[in-house]
Amino acid sequence: MTRVAAVVARRSMAQAAPEGIDPGEFLTAIAEDTYEMLAGLELVTPVLVTSVPELEEIVWPGTEVVLIDEGESIRDILARLTGDQAVVVNADAPDLPPLLIGKLFRELGRARITLCPCEYGGAVALACDLPLPDWADPDLDCDDPVSHLRAQAPGRRMVAATPGWHRLRTPADIQRLDPGLEGWDNTRILLSKE
Repeated sequence: MTRVAAVVARRSMAQAAPEGIDPGEFLTAIAEDTYEMLAGLELVTPVLVTSVPELEEIVWPGTEVVLIDEGESIRDILARLTGDQAVVVNADAPDLPPLLIGKLFRELGRARITLCPCEYGGAVALACDLPLPDWADPDLDCDDPVSHLRAQAPGRRMVAATPGWHRLRTPADIQRLDPGLEGWDNTRILLSKE
């Protein structure tokens, strides 16, 4: 079974940069940290999906880079990925523990789609078998993506949720980063310059 892990980095994610931090540098740091976490997973092929062509520099040689339009949907992104299963992770979760990615894939044994919800609305990540089921049109930025997808599904058990995490969508969200967690080195260094 081939598994793809795609970090999705959109230009709009730079708006969460705290005052005094260059938004472009902020986006690069969070995207690189999220990518590095995914690239370190075993039995998963990392992919960078981005609306910012300059971000190609953060990936390891040989990593597939998929350029998208800023507003391209998750459904469209998943249609461009190849493999048996895929997880898409928003780049604005640089301290996401790798264990949560494993839980997303594990839940696919009982559901068609699994989500890692965000603590305050939206979702951090989504995993599914490829291709995405025809009935599903996921929106990782809506208030309650789990209920949103369950309403679309032909059966409630087709959509599962793992424990939630957080995203950096506003400058105030920086306070949610856990200094005790390993990883997110690029973001940590950039914020220390603040």
